Amino acid sequence: MKAEKKEQYAVVLDVLLKGRSDDPRPIYKREPLIQGVGVEQFKLLELVPKVQDIKIHELVYIGDEEREKIERVKRRIGYDDLTPTAKLELPFAVERIVMENKDRFADFFNKAISITPRLHMLHLLPGIGKKLMWEILEERNKKPFSSFEDIAQRIKAISHPEKMIIERILEEIRDPDTKYRLFTVK
Repeated sequence: MKAEKKEQYAVVLDVLLKGRSDDPRPIYKREPLIQGVGVEQFKLLELVPKVQDIKIHELVYIGDEEREKIERVKRRIGYDDLTPTAKLELPFAVERIVMENKDRFADFFNKAISITPRLHMLHLLPGIGKKLMWEILEERNKKPFSSFEDIAQRIKAISHPEKMIIERILEEIRDPDTKYRLFTVK
């Protein structure tokens, strides 16, 4: 079994300077926490900050080198462990990650393959059925897609391909029992 790849960066979803409110310990014994989402694999993480001036939506380094603002990654958490604020901020953070990495996510439309004889990766995106899937496959065979804009121009039924990707990522994060994961890890 290969070692799980570590996240290098995370987007801050919530800052809990007094720790979790459901922590039974007295406030003075709690450590400050940050909830964040990883940029590569969308792992939900609880982080312990070194400094207090961390803002929601800030990109923080959490890799193995010297970290400026994060002391350590405390643990991986599930969607249900997120605070209400973190749950509200998650769609904005995912959108930011997708839009800052447009090439990586637009390329999904070029690299998507069949999972089973009856199921294609493209089917897992919200709004894509058989007819649309075949149209995408025919277009990409003519010429690979170069961007979200290129997809939207060549496939008239898809005006915002990035929204399909964002919605699929959020589905995978929210549902721990998702069978097929395109963008996240379990």
